[in-house]
Amino acid sequence: MRKLKKTLLVLGVLLFMAFLGVFIFLNTLKPSYSGEKTMPGLSQEATVYFDDYGIPHIYAENEADAFKAMGYVHAQDRLWQMELLRRVAKGGLSEVFGKDLVETDKLFLSLGIDEHTKETVSQLDSNTEVVKLTEAYLSGINEFIKSGPTPVEFYLTGLEKEPFTISDVYNAIGYMAFSFAMAHKTDPLLTNIKNKLGEEYINDLAISSDTSTVWIRNHKKSKLDTLSNSLTANVSSALKALPIPQFIGSNSWVLSPEKTRNGKVILANDPHVGFAQPSVWYEAHINTPTFEKYGYYFAGIPFPVLGHDRNLAFGLTMFENDDIDFYFEENHPTDSTKYKTESGWKDYEFMAKTIRVKDEDPVKFTYKKSRHGSVSEYMTKGFEGENPIATSWIYTKIDNEVLDALYQMNHASNITEFQLALPKIHAPGLNVMYGDAKGNVAWWATAKLYQMPDSVSTKFILDGTNGIQEPLRYLDFSENPQSINPPQNYVYSANNQPDSIAGMVYPGYYLPENRAKRIVELLDAKDDWDKASVSEMILDITSSVNPELVTDMIKLIDISGFNEQQLILMDELKNWKGDYPKESISATFYHRCEYFVLKNTFEDELGKEQFEQFLSTHLVKRHIAWGVKMDDGVWWDNVKTEDIVETKGDIALKSLQDAWTSLINDFGEDTMQWQWGKVHTLEHGHPIGRVDALRKYFNAGPFPVHGSREVINNMAFPYDSTGLYKVNSGPSTRRIIDFSDVENSISILPTGQSGNPLSEHYKDQAQMFVNGEFRKMMMNKEEIIEKRKSILKFLKK
Repeated sequence: MRKLKKTLLVLGVLLFMAFLGVFIFLNTLKPSYSGEKTMPGLSQEATVYFDDYGIPHIYAENEADAFKAMGYVHAQDRLWQMELLRRVAKGGLSEVFGKDLVETDKLFLSLGIDEHTKETVSQLDSNTEVVKLTEAYLSGINEFIKSGPTPVEFYLTGLEKEPFTISDVYNAIGYMAFSFAMAHKTDPLLTNIKNKLGEEYINDLAISSDTSTVWIRNHKKSKLDTLSNSLTANVSSALKALPIPQFIGSNSWVLSPEKTRNGKVILANDPHVGFAQPSVWYEAHINTPTFEKYGYYFAGIPFPVLGHDRNLAFGLTMFENDDIDFYFEENHPTDSTKYKTESGWKDYEFMAKTIRVKDEDPVKFTYKKSRHGSVSEYMTKGFEGENPIATSWIYTKIDNEVLDALYQMNHASNITEFQLALPKIHAPGLNVMYGDAKGNVAWWATAKLYQMPDSVSTKFILDGTNGIQEPLRYLDFSENPQSINPPQNYVYSANNQPDSIAGMVYPGYYLPENRAKRIVELLDAKDDWDKASVSEMILDITSSVNPELVTDMIKLIDISGFNEQQLILMDELKNWKGDYPKESISATFYHRCEYFVLKNTFEDELGKEQFEQFLSTHLVKRHIAWGVKMDDGVWWDNVKTEDIVETKGDIALKSLQDAWTSLINDFGEDTMQWQWGKVHTLEHGHPIGRVDALRKYFNAGPFPVHGSREVINNMAFPYDSTGLYKVNSGPSTRRIIDFSDVENSISILPTGQSGNPLSEHYKDQAQMFVNGEFRKMMMNKEEIIEKRKSILKFLKK
């Protein structure tokens, strides 16, 4: 017995020591928010004050020193995120996650981002301030890689840390430019529908611009007149495996002094990005004697994409313009290395790539390029046709000056200087929102737009052989949609259709009017907005469109055979205001019905696979309201019932019955169990959180949440057969900058500032975000010093 006790005691001590060792080791992997560190290349000391949420306020005597410090603190919180992001464009995800990511790597290699980066970097002038500050930022990242602790993800994946280069910066920009890939999801699908079902089915889809919906209004006359001027299936599958978030949409509005209680501009912005852990933005405040900016940084990019100071503020939404076209090429009948053009046969360019795969042999991959762009067999697999398809993407066709644009935007001191930077953003297409302390408000759609022949629709795969479906010209930036100090005293964007300055419709994958209609409705109603009322509006969960759809469909349904419980629910639905609190039952029932309306309308013609592809496009969102208003149309008929021609009323009744049955099967007959919060949940997933045993350590959530798709608080989700509405995208931050009190402007992040799971700031804002709370974006140095949580000093070596 004594020996057993002694053995157990020894084992207990060993286990305790092992636990203590692991605890001590893990603590060494945390970010350093205090102390002193030497930094090679610093000219003078730089001081970083961290606030209660881990946000760095960097004070230095010059920008180069500030950007070195910025690179270091950004890397210690987000190195893993930076690592994944720089790997996307050059096909490096399989090396981390294994063979499941090979198709994703093939997709991004085929896009040609990395090749375009190599060309851009070869032409850079190392003496420009843009390059100097970028290199300073990279030196800070690399100093952390050299001397800082290794993030836990590198140990779990066995990945070695490697220095960052300026090529990694441009590859990150390239991924940002790829954005939401709607062309890849939509154009081949529409071409398949047209070829398989015919023009009649295409005409009954919401493809063209609907002039009856809310459009963004242009306005160029202002007090600033002197300003200077199966591809689908493969892509969907590849993007689903992507371990980092994609840009989706966004809201923003900027109020002129005439619309605010305090007579100063207010800017609100909530860019919509795929939810993930860590979240997309890193927040930081830089201050030198000649430069100050409070910004939101994309991983691995030195200049913030969202930012403000005491003079001006800017935000963004996705323009959703069509900057990717697809072309059928025709191979030579006897020589597959050549393709047909209007001037004869031309040689393909062949690009050989090798993808390194974790625990597997490398995968060799070759794609070819025509004059239009990459022609990848991978990209065209599953398309119902034999001709090769080339991808023509504006990003890889134009000189890349996006980094220069970000530098100039962040160093502009007024609206004139700010606007001069914008023509350099050729892709991604962005709605850039602007407000300043002098009372100016503005919106510009930034992208290199081009004009196609009038008879050409870029929503279908084009003929690349004859030269008659090519762009006619690039538009000058002055022809881009824009509005400066308009008479309505506000500008806004909700990814909806913009009006035209150039007398033409700009092709795009615009989202429906739902959010835009609600934004205009609320902004037009009052002229005394302040920070509190704007923060309430940015959390709005009411749809102005959905109750109209309910009314339209209910009037078609014969309810004489309904039981008492069904009648009660129908009455509640009839009186529903279109709002989405977690307690709502009508919200749950509405979305079940809407899903089954789509399923019963489209799946019989499209089949299960293409129907699921259809659900992943913006087209289906545009079609919902437009289609419900269509009394007659070919899609309403179920082609599988040969002796019956179904009507819209038949589809409405069947969909309601299907929704009722599915909810009972899922939650029982007690409708109080059908509350929105039970089915509408948010979980921020980390790539390693996909392993069940590690999920609770790396993921944040799940949380039941208010909101829905296409309301201002756009907590969006995909439709699928599960009947669960798991939120996959939404506000990546909510920012409100009030120039009447700029130092008390407010914001929030979806999870936390740090991407390090061992940091106290990994998910310390997650519950606040769900609750609709905000925190201050501090800019006053005295307050920052007084309320600092910790200080980290960088000393010159």
